[in-house]
Amino acid sequence: MSTAFYLPMVGLATLTLVVWALAVQRRVREIRVRRIPLRSLAHARDVATALEDCRAMDNFNNLLQVPVLFYAVCLVLAQTGQDGPLFVAGAWGFVLLRVVHSAIQVGANRVPQRFYAWMASTLVLFGLWAGLAVQLLSNA
Repeated sequence: MSTAFYLPMVGLATLTLVVWALAVQRRVREIRVRRIPLRSLAHARDVATALEDCRAMDNFNNLLQVPVLFYAVCLVLAQTGQDGPLFVAGAWGFVLLRVVHSAIQVGANRVPQRFYAWMASTLVLFGLWAGLAVQLLSNA
């Protein structure tokens, strides 16, 4: 078993924690400043309508979607000992691209740049899965 993938996983989990904290801080501040009654935020659709700044929470939710596949591939790569430099670089590349994506989304939220960062990170992720599949098939 290889531990080379644990640090990229911790890195992505740390990014998720930072974005969560930012989302909570922004959400609480907006509710207080605009004096939004909490009962008016009972459902997700109400929150989306009532709050003006949902960038950080949108990013937090995004970090719980496609990145699930990242955690899975890292665990399989670690378990099978597939810790070649391309796999490790790919794992770190995915994390760095997700940091860029998050910075764009919670910041200026420039959609074209955010899309390119998201697309690049997703292609790296699928590259990790493709590389794993090739390795597993060649060892079968």
